[in-house]
Amino acid sequence: MANTEQQPWVKNYQPGVPAEIDLPTESLVAMLERSVADAGTHPALEFFGRRTTYTELGEQIDRAAEGLRHLGVRAGDRVALLLPNCPQHVVAFYAVLRLGAVVVEHNPLYTSRELRHQFEDHQARIVIAWDKTVAAIRAFPADIEIDHIVSVNLLMAFPTIKRLALYLPVKSLRESREALTGSAPGTIAWKELLTHGRIDPEHPHPSVDDLAAIQYTSGTTGRPKGAMLTHFNLYSNALQGEAWMHGAEYRKEIFYAILPMFHAFGMTLYLTYGIRKQALLVLFPKFEPGLILAAMKKSPATVYCAVPPIYERTARAAQEQGVSLRSCKYCISGAMNLPAHVVELWESVSGGLLVEGYGMTESSPVALGNPFYSTRRPGTIGVPFPSTLMKVVDLDDPSMEVAQGQPGELLLKGPQVFQGYWNNPDETKKALLPGGWLRTGDIVTVDADGFTTIVDRAKELVITGGFNVSPTEVETALRLHASIKDAAVFGKPLERGGEMVVAAVELEPGATLDQEALRAHCRELLAAYKIPRRIVQIDDMPRSMLGKILRRQVREQVLPLL
Repeated sequence: MANTEQQPWVKNYQPGVPAEIDLPTESLVAMLERSVADAGTHPALEFFGRRTTYTELGEQIDRAAEGLRHLGVRAGDRVALLLPNCPQHVVAFYAVLRLGAVVVEHNPLYTSRELRHQFEDHQARIVIAWDKTVAAIRAFPADIEIDHIVSVNLLMAFPTIKRLALYLPVKSLRESREALTGSAPGTIAWKELLTHGRIDPEHPHPSVDDLAAIQYTSGTTGRPKGAMLTHFNLYSNALQGEAWMHGAEYRKEIFYAILPMFHAFGMTLYLTYGIRKQALLVLFPKFEPGLILAAMKKSPATVYCAVPPIYERTARAAQEQGVSLRSCKYCISGAMNLPAHVVELWESVSGGLLVEGYGMTESSPVALGNPFYSTRRPGTIGVPFPSTLMKVVDLDDPSMEVAQGQPGELLLKGPQVFQGYWNNPDETKKALLPGGWLRTGDIVTVDADGFTTIVDRAKELVITGGFNVSPTEVETALRLHASIKDAAVFGKPLERGGEMVVAAVELEPGATLDQEALRAHCRELLAAYKIPRRIVQIDDMPRSMLGKILRRQVREQVLPLL
């Protein structure tokens, strides 16, 4: 079975979008080297006004790869990255791949406790980290062995000392220089990594089927699982994205890298697809409407992919400041539901289409999308990408397909589907069915034309700001507080899209509810976006016969009270 013209959804593709892509036969490193050779002096990166050409990017990657080789990195080794969006992130990603090693991306805002479990799993011995995160790594217990930490001072990538002073709360240029020269004690400074010259061109390159990245994804068990993505998986998804954005031109597009590159969506958009298109990547370490609109005046975006709250805030700020967004031709919203009022607002300001897509870390990540064409259907997640198949199956028996239009679990198949979970064959068997079908855990309906609508999640993840929050992980953190006997965590849908993390707690005898104290406790254990915004006391949690909290019933009981 293939994604041919016979599939009902293909007729709704934008004209020129193929049913099938030509599958990659080379690695992402070969793709990068072609872009460097072809684009040359064309700008590859822009960071607070400072530009890096493709030639300069290629040289920095070669130097970083040689530096990592001197630190002992070999093919197959895992190298952990804890970086926001910055030029060093792009260089580090490809330098690791150049050696045939494996990139393990991490959220640099994670606490030491959150990172620890992932490091115990992948056992990376080399870390490239934002200098602000080094303390979290050093707080690991002694049984997690780290050989070297390469620390990255983001300020080194700023264009000039004077320009730096515009973005920092410093009183003088002297303080700016001190900020530039500061580095985490006992680490290898990023600039030192680049002092060993360029890697030998004859050094073995990775192959298309080699493991490229391990991306951790929250699961219902509360322990993140490492999705294994090969060069073939990631390159395939870049080619699928290229086919979907029909009409995008080489060396003509400007991508605004707002989504974090440690997230699967950002990785594919910028690090693979953007580099393949030889585009200019304008990098933002965090979303700040003022910085976005200032950049629009110099380098107006043509590819602006984000989550709904970012679209809404950008559009409203542009209206207030009189800044044009008319350059934004390709806009895909993902990671959370896209409200109709956001679509209307964005399209009224930009004049272009804002379409919703769907994916998951295990599918590299994009698998479905609405066409950039009149056939798009707001309110749905679209249709399968080129070379992607789907089917909807019975929730209790995935071997049985449900009738068209009936709800069931969405299964996916395509070259972007991952290879399994790192060191976790049991969970791999649950996720990957015979024939290469991926269980998504999402309950959907599909109409006669293949347009798909999510109606529920079999997995009880909370999606906030485009990030997945495991209820179990937050519940575990809450139970560590002396006043908490038990907890149930769920999401409350928000009008602007996404969800708010809500916790229902059962208190120990004699304890009183102190929401601020509980949130302060959670801040020591969890990233900020995982902390419950509302905490509600329940005297008697609904439970199953085995004593397990019935989270869905708790949600139904609490939501009307919020």
